[in-house]
Amino acid sequence: MGEAVKKIVIIGGGAAGLMAAVAAAKEMGETSYNITVVEKNSRPARKVMITGKGRCNVTNNCDLNSLIANTPKNGKFLYSAFSNFGAADTMQFFEDRGVPLKTERGNRVFPVSDKAVDIVDALTRAVLKIGNIIEGTAECIMAPGGFVTAVKLTDGKILDADCVIVATGGVSYPLTGSTGDGYKMAKSLGHTVTNLTPSLVGLECHEGFCTRLAGLSLKNVTLSVFEDGKKKALYKELGEMLFTHTGISGPLTLSASAHLRYMGKKQYFAEIDLKPALDDTQLDKRLLRDFEESLNRDFANSLDKLLPKSIIPVIINMSGIEPHTKVNTISREQRLKLVDIIKHFKLTITGFRPIEEAIITSGGIAVKEIDPKTMMSKLIDGLFFAGEVIDVDAYTGGFNLQIAFSTGVLAGENAAKYKISTERKI
Repeated sequence: MGEAVKKIVIIGGGAAGLMAAVAAAKEMGETSYNITVVEKNSRPARKVMITGKGRCNVTNNCDLNSLIANTPKNGKFLYSAFSNFGAADTMQFFEDRGVPLKTERGNRVFPVSDKAVDIVDALTRAVLKIGNIIEGTAECIMAPGGFVTAVKLTDGKILDADCVIVATGGVSYPLTGSTGDGYKMAKSLGHTVTNLTPSLVGLECHEGFCTRLAGLSLKNVTLSVFEDGKKKALYKELGEMLFTHTGISGPLTLSASAHLRYMGKKQYFAEIDLKPALDDTQLDKRLLRDFEESLNRDFANSLDKLLPKSIIPVIINMSGIEPHTKVNTISREQRLKLVDIIKHFKLTITGFRPIEEAIITSGGIAVKEIDPKTMMSKLIDGLFFAGEVIDVDAYTGGFNLQIAFSTGVLAGENAAKYKISTERKI
């Protein structure tokens, strides 16, 4: 057997790392814990602060099956983690610590205050009651003989450890501290790191008019993305999006990006339905009505009531109808082509925006090398992983933070239960 763990070092003070610390302390009991969180920023959980546009979409109020279904990358690996600590547990955790929550559209859960700082402060206070958060950067994990013994920091300081939990995040939003350190440390200990790509990120498009439309926000539109040559959409959703200088972004686009798993190998395109509340026939009747109100008006000046001003010149150009054509001379065939353009505004997707701009990183430490029931490495005793550093990622809606909390709790609890082997060579 061996004696109970004495010292736990957690690398990364984000959502997963902080939750791991609290869970470990609870498991160990009030008198026996010695927990240190190493965080490279002066303030922990910097990335949590910017989630949900600063409101913090803390989880998704749904059941176990829905959590797994919304985690397309290795969702089944998280069965034990989600079963052990699910969305209801996350909500209870924060409400017990004085942060009332609310559920909005799509089961997204936010603090009633709409302030991410309330979530961060609750987590930080919970950790400071049971352990230390020190500012520093881990350089390597010392594991002679295949057992964790210490963490060395870049300033030369060595933190003795019976267990280490790596919760360093991915490589997206590097200014928040996610600079890929965990991948390097895991690799040095023999772990496999899968291909790292951006997810929940803006998309670059071929069409030059995106630059002219940059800043245009579209509400109540439907965005669909397709793999070239296939009729069934990979993703289709009603909501908000916007144009950027290089393509498209906004909530719909970020969600869509998670479905484009073979960027670079396969070709994708997007369609925007600018008027989803109207079918083709209804939209044609609406156009006729607008035209009849101004029979002698130029076509270029006839769409103001129907479409955002900045997109009208682009639509006109696509239609092939001369801008100065009088609307009373536009044929039915021309009108139906216009309807088709408005209902199927096409964009050719050429790639993702840089990974540094992505909300999350797709890819990470291979799940086949991690025990799903404990989050412990199958290669190094006493080494655990939690959060985005693992090769799991989900759609938008609070699912990725729930992954962080669930894996953090499982890693923390099992680090606390871990028995130091009598065969350990130090």
